[in-house]
Amino acid sequence: MEEAGDVVFRLNQPGQVLFASKRAVTLIASPHDLHGDLLAAHVAAADQPALKAALAEVLQSLAPSVVEVRLKTPEHEVWFELRVSCFLNQLQVPEMLVVGRDMSVQHATEERLRHMATHDGLTELPNRLLLSDRIRMVIANARRSGQGFAVATVGLDGFKKVNDGLGHPVGDAVLRMAAARLRKTLRDSDTLARVGGDEFVAVLPGTSTEAQIKLVTGRLIATLQSPFEVDSHTIYVGASVGVSVYPNHAEDEVRLVALADAAMTRAKETGKARCVVYSPKHSGPPEHDISLEAAMFQAVREGEFLLYYQPIVDARTREIQGFETLMRWKHPTLGMVPPARFIPIAETNGLINLLGAWALKAATVQLKQFEEVCKRRLYISVNISPRQFRNDKFLDVLDDALAFSGLSGEQLVLEITEGTLMVDPIHAETILSKMALRKARIAIDDFGTGYSSLAYLKRFPISVLKIDRTFIRDLPGSQKDGAICNAVLDLAKHLDLSVVAEGVETEDQLHYLDDRGCQYIQGYLTGKPMPANVAMTALKESTYANLLPEELRQVHQ
Repeated sequence: MEEAGDVVFRLNQPGQVLFASKRAVTLIASPHDLHGDLLAAHVAAADQPALKAALAEVLQSLAPSVVEVRLKTPEHEVWFELRVSCFLNQLQVPEMLVVGRDMSVQHATEERLRHMATHDGLTELPNRLLLSDRIRMVIANARRSGQGFAVATVGLDGFKKVNDGLGHPVGDAVLRMAAARLRKTLRDSDTLARVGGDEFVAVLPGTSTEAQIKLVTGRLIATLQSPFEVDSHTIYVGASVGVSVYPNHAEDEVRLVALADAAMTRAKETGKARCVVYSPKHSGPPEHDISLEAAMFQAVREGEFLLYYQPIVDARTREIQGFETLMRWKHPTLGMVPPARFIPIAETNGLINLLGAWALKAATVQLKQFEEVCKRRLYISVNISPRQFRNDKFLDVLDDALAFSGLSGEQLVLEITEGTLMVDPIHAETILSKMALRKARIAIDDFGTGYSSLAYLKRFPISVLKIDRTFIRDLPGSQKDGAICNAVLDLAKHLDLSVVAEGVETEDQLHYLDDRGCQYIQGYLTGKPMPANVAMTALKESTYANLLPEELRQVHQ
């Protein structure tokens, strides 16, 4: 026992130390100090009940017991695993032998792992897991006290440019410095967490009035407005803040954070470097859309998405020249889900890349089948979403669709909105040029409703302009809409661009556009979006919707 690497004690029934090994003396105290009550003198107060219970259990059952306690040393406390056993001495009196193994390294490792599980590795702030726990604690206190509190989401403004322009090491340095500034601005009773990317969440107990929120968030915004000095760079980012209040807006931690995040998004959309307190009009996707998002992934696996085709007709001959492809979702219980509901969700969660690739391939294959029916050359028009257009793999998807279908590039029109092109004109010019090399034609969808910049008509390889239905709806009665349509048609003529007028619903609209040189029309007058089999019949029977058989007339109605 004298030479044992573990600490060893011999105790009598009251728990007094009769013997201590050299290791125990070296680690804990002098020999004189060790001859006393082990519990009272050398065990941390919080752990004394556990050791006392273990000693009593051993004396009663005569079976060994194990307990972990902190033994006090002159400098600090050290975790030990104590194995306690009972034996009879030479006088047949029960005594106890305590052998202790140093657990400090193991406990430090466990503590480090716990910290890693609950804290952000970059800033050392609490992560989302610990944040939820802290908010639940504040909710419990607020219910007892009757006091409200605020949750503030802080999003850095322009941080992506720092990462993209200066690299992630500089971006990480800015995040650490921002975290330190925010933490210094808040009270000790507040919680600051990093929940991912450039977003932080602050929990502010006792802060619920408009004046209190304005004061705190003003400080948060102000502290991030000063420049960050990283290496030789001077960096400005700033911050936008969104706030939700308990219990006014929500009574659970998940909803409070979600609403604060929605308000922060609103702050960024309306000028940045400001605070917005949550209001229902600032809400993100409603709860039923969140459920819908989960159902979309199932829908992909079950093949619930399908394509409809709307005819694009020659305004003079009334002959179908091609089709615009439109995606539909036939939900097993909800029925047909409107694209306005599921497309924005797919754009947000990235599912649009998968759906878009499928639609492009399916549409090009379907066009070949249409051509077999009508025995003439047609074209297919496919909408490309902003996220698809920015995807590095988009050109590969395009090549795959053309190769799989055997379709010529000239027969494929890719519809892109003005806004998509103007977000990053340099990238747009590069991608459009590569698309043109594949002979695919580019159409500007909803022309005139976006950025209304005419410079890209000269700069980009554009072939088709699609006049938005908002300029067609009131024709021929509206002089203003007529002036806009005439200007677009005249511009397209001089730039050698084709024009498709969308939303044509009356004969008067068709005649007005035809008289002014609009080549193609699209709308309910000549056919609503229809399934592929109905489009096949339209190609077989007629080129004009008013002459379709009763089967098709019902579809259009």
